[in-house]
Amino acid sequence: MSQLIKPTGYQSLLDMKQTEQGIKLIKDFFQQNISTELRLRRVTAPLFVLKGLGINDDLNGVERAVSFPIKDLGDAQAEVVHSLAKWKRLSLAEYQIEPGYGIYTDMNAIRADEELDNLHSLYVDQWDWEAVITREQRTIAYLKNVVERIYAAIRRTEYLTCETYPQIKPFLPEKITFIHAEELLRMYPDKSPKEREDAICEQYGAVFIMGIGGKLSNGEKHDGRAPDYDDWSTIGENGLAGLNGDILIWYPVLGRSFELSSMGIRVDKESLLRQLQLEGKEDREGLYFHQKLLHDQLPLSIGGGIGQSRLCMVLLHKGHIGEIQASIWPDDMRSECKKLGMTLI
Repeated sequence: MSQLIKPTGYQSLLDMKQTEQGIKLIKDFFQQNISTELRLRRVTAPLFVLKGLGINDDLNGVERAVSFPIKDLGDAQAEVVHSLAKWKRLSLAEYQIEPGYGIYTDMNAIRADEELDNLHSLYVDQWDWEAVITREQRTIAYLKNVVERIYAAIRRTEYLTCETYPQIKPFLPEKITFIHAEELLRMYPDKSPKEREDAICEQYGAVFIMGIGGKLSNGEKHDGRAPDYDDWSTIGENGLAGLNGDILIWYPVLGRSFELSSMGIRVDKESLLRQLQLEGKEDREGLYFHQKLLHDQLPLSIGGGIGQSRLCMVLLHKGHIGEIQASIWPDDMRSECKKLGMTLI
């Protein structure tokens, strides 16, 4: 219960029937927009992968994957995916996708170690996407261009939602602001990373924070990233480390910053080896995925995940992600949410 944010004077603008219709409207429209904007084809994705191949996403490196034995494979262990960051890159090679094109998929995951609150659930659903790029496109300028196109698709979806439900008013700013995590630290040296995010998002409305995963000048990370998908160590043309970041907005319903997407240019051979060494994970070099990358059998790429329930929550002005998706919540959280006008599915 300590994690529950209690929005003052909250009132759902849509009933449960309208909410379900709104969810479908947003999901259908946005995925068509993003696939057209980034030239992505839809592919089918796995719910689980074999353990020990280095394919599953390690997130911050501490979350436990839900696993189970497969009877017909001699009790080999399967893991429910955390995300599809590395699986997608293998798929780009398998489908022989050309530079300038990519794939997207509906990713469903279980994160058993998640701390439950208004934004975090045991159940995760997102559009996972990945596109092939050239060596020359591994730049901050290209990263920013892709971020702006994703943000434009989000704003188009907001417009449609508000046109469909006039009681919902648009609030996203026209432009997204870019800032590096190191610059953010210099602006707010006495604040925690979360407090910095709140401050910059409240000021600008929509922000892309770059360079997440490596240590900053204070010896701390802004946030954790696994060492083997996003490139958070290569020095960009801004003179700072990191070709990745997060899309965040200021969400007035909860009065806080709100992450919609984590994304970035992916590691090449050099940055993979460097980041494995920095994190003391050199033992991963022998895994299936890592060997493929180290032997030039995977394309250079950019990719990320965009939260489906999170996007619907924001565009429908909901106070709790449980108003959008069916999951498991503590009984006391359910009862408290009901008192506050947040009916959890």
